[in-house]
Parts: sequence; C-alpha cells; structure tokens
Amino acid sequence: MSKRLILIGPPGGGKGTQAKRLEATHGLKHLSTGDMLRAEVAAGSELGSQAKALMDEGKLVPDDLIVAMIAGRIEQPDCADGFILDGFPRTVPQAEALDTMLAQRGVALDAVIKLDVPDGILIDRIRTRIAESGGNARADDNEETLAKRLKVYHEQTAPVLPYYQGKGLLTVLDGNRAMDAVTADLESTLGL
Repeated sequence: MSKRLILIGPPGGGKGTQAKRLEATHGLKHLSTGDMLRAEVAAGSELGSQAKALMDEGKLVPDDLIVAMIAGRIEQPDCADGFILDGFPRTVPQAEALDTMLAQRGVALDAVIKLDVPDGILIDRIRTRIAESGGNARADDNEETLAKRLKVYHEQTAPVLPYYQGKGLLTVLDGNRAMDAVTADLESTLGL
C-alpha cells in the first residue's frame, strides 16, 4: 500500500528513528533532507559546501535547492511504493513549494504526522546521543546548536502545523514514549 507522508517534529524528536522503522517494515522510503544534505557535503559538491556552513550554524538551506533535491529523489524507483519526508517542510513557504512540486507530478500526500516531544526531553536526548557517540557525534549534535534549532523550529516550523491541519492531513502523536508505542500509533494512523 503506497503512502506518502511527512513526519514533523522538533530536532531530536524521533522522526528519523520512526521513519527508518516504517521503511524497514513497510517499504516506505525514508527521505531525510538532512541525510541528503550531508551526502552532498560528503561529496564536496557546491550545494554541500553551502549547506555545511549553514547547518553548522543551525541555519536552514534555501528552499529552492531543497525542493529541487526532493523532486529528483521522489522520482527514483525506490520511492514508487511511497516515501516519508523527514525534516521538510520546515516553513509554510516550503510547504507551499512542496505542494506545488507534488501537484506538478500528480502526487498527493496521505498524511502529515507531528511527533510531539517537550524541549527539556530533547535536550536530555542530545546529551545522551553525544555521550553515546564516544566523541564521534555529528558536528551539529551539540546543545548550543540544538537550542538554535529548537528556536528555529518553534518560530518557523510550528506554523506549518495549522497549514496542514487546514488541509485535513495533520495528526499529532505523543513522541515521548517507547519507540514501539510510537511506531504502533504511526502504523494505526496510516492504516498499515
């Protein structure tokens, strides 16, 4: 059953973890814009160089570059059975640009799911991730960057929620529970 969805939530809120679980179990391709951008950085492309400087400061990469990157990616054969966007859109203009791009391809979203996790829990999670990484954490995995990313999330991404609620696509799930419980709620919400 093909499903196309967006997972929204604060940085460190479990979007990537849940997307990977749905990908492994149901074949929905996990498309993390962060991973796509990090791949560009690793490849040393011009986009990657620009993205690295912005990501290291906790800032966002320009919308047109991200939408073009997603447009190319969802046309790949591994997305034919559905996909999960993780980390995009982060602003209402991005949501509008995404809708336009999808409409041009005759693709519609099935759901937008917000994983809700309190900021204090997220700070604890980043501390744990850093401690467990043994000094091999991503450059943007630190409390200072998380604080900036949370500020950006609350100011810019949270307004995307009413946009999708108005389209009847939004479901909010408690992301501050055991992974299996969150996964079960996601599957139930999506009818998987």
